[in-house]
Amino acid sequence: MLVFEEQMKRFIKQHQLIEKGDKIAVGVSGGPDSLALLHYLSSYRDVFGIEVYALHLDHMFRGEESFSELQFVEQFCYKHAIPCYTKQVNVATVMDIQSTGLQETARQIRYQFFQEGMRKFSTNKLALAHHGDDQIETVVMQLVKGASVRTGIPVRRRFAEREIIRPMLGLTKEMIEQYCLAKALDPRKDPSNDQLYYTRNRFRHHLLPFFKQENPKVHEHFQRFSEEMKEDDQFLNELTEAIMHKVFKKNGTSAKVQINAFVEMPLPLQRRAIHLILNYLYKGKIAFSFIHIQQILRLLKGGLSSGSLDLPNGLKVRREYDQCVFSFEQESKQEYALALQAGEHVTWPFGGQFKLLADEAPTSVHSDYCFLVDPDSVKLPLYVRTRKQGDKISPKGMNGSKKLNRLFIDAKVPQIKRDQWPIITDRDGEVLWVPRLKKSKYEAEVTSPHVTLIYTSNHLLGG
Repeated sequence: MLVFEEQMKRFIKQHQLIEKGDKIAVGVSGGPDSLALLHYLSSYRDVFGIEVYALHLDHMFRGEESFSELQFVEQFCYKHAIPCYTKQVNVATVMDIQSTGLQETARQIRYQFFQEGMRKFSTNKLALAHHGDDQIETVVMQLVKGASVRTGIPVRRRFAEREIIRPMLGLTKEMIEQYCLAKALDPRKDPSNDQLYYTRNRFRHHLLPFFKQENPKVHEHFQRFSEEMKEDDQFLNELTEAIMHKVFKKNGTSAKVQINAFVEMPLPLQRRAIHLILNYLYKGKIAFSFIHIQQILRLLKGGLSSGSLDLPNGLKVRREYDQCVFSFEQESKQEYALALQAGEHVTWPFGGQFKLLADEAPTSVHSDYCFLVDPDSVKLPLYVRTRKQGDKISPKGMNGSKKLNRLFIDAKVPQIKRDQWPIITDRDGEVLWVPRLKKSKYEAEVTSPHVTLIYTSNHLLGG
């Protein structure tokens, strides 16, 4: 028995990748790796008690050359009695339409095709031909690039309510090529694999030979490292998720973190908490790096009470005193100015109403939700408007005036709420009241003739 077959059998058994009755689709390019995988599984299908199918996608990058590979796969499958599904998709055209990159577009189309083929044959598993050399390249690339995920290629993972398995991660490229030679498979060669334009090819040609020279079994160590890192990562993520409810609230396209509770978590769990938040918001589709996580940590643990970060795909991270907000929502200021005469009411754009009622007795003289207006000294109509630069209020019971900007800072009102907060003025623009925060010296005494301005909601800070 060839080393390839021995290692395949051992790895499949060790990770329990194949069970009797499985219907396995194999992604086949026609190259040595996938052809060896397809040939092995089809040769041992009676031993394993499985059914094997082949899926081949022509990306149409190389014209007649790539089409001849499609025909080669079809002929190979016919010769070995393997049901086969092939398809051509012009990836370059899709790239132009979607304005996306080559690798991203090709991968998206390829996995859509895999789902299509698995449905066609009603398979429960998809076998892909990633091997030990691929594992080394992937782990090293993740470390060099500072990727947020550094666990390499998984042996198995969920995919479209089914499962992807990679039975060849215990093999080297040399073992695969020896198998192809021994079985006279005559695989096709993709010339792009030798082009140093691609990052992976540079790692493959420059670093792999050195690693293998130092240790011929280096692929086994990288595979073990990948599996142990995945197990450690899963355990720490479970710990993180168990305490996330204390620090994290999610709402569709946004999330909030309570900073005081967050910084009490151990640092390894803090990093994973941010990772989980970003995965939730990006839905696992946008790449982010360890650098982004470090930037968010500095924002959360820095000495400033406010600050913001711009992350990929329009995600904004804002610190607002004791909480941090992650949101895709635009922070555009919505200005308003609503006139109010006695006996009238206006609706505040962000919730609730303001009513100006004659001789209405307030629930409490000191209520934060009402303001007593002396119509003889305050010029009507009143206005409910957004704040303006330079706004000041002359506080009740105090000499002088106070800038509204300082008032908001002292009350720790988040920046985004300051631009929404209602400011009550008279006809001449004199600030009478900042609801829930400060009343001016112009408020009438309860014993004097007055009209009562009431705010009927609790949407504001502290409500």
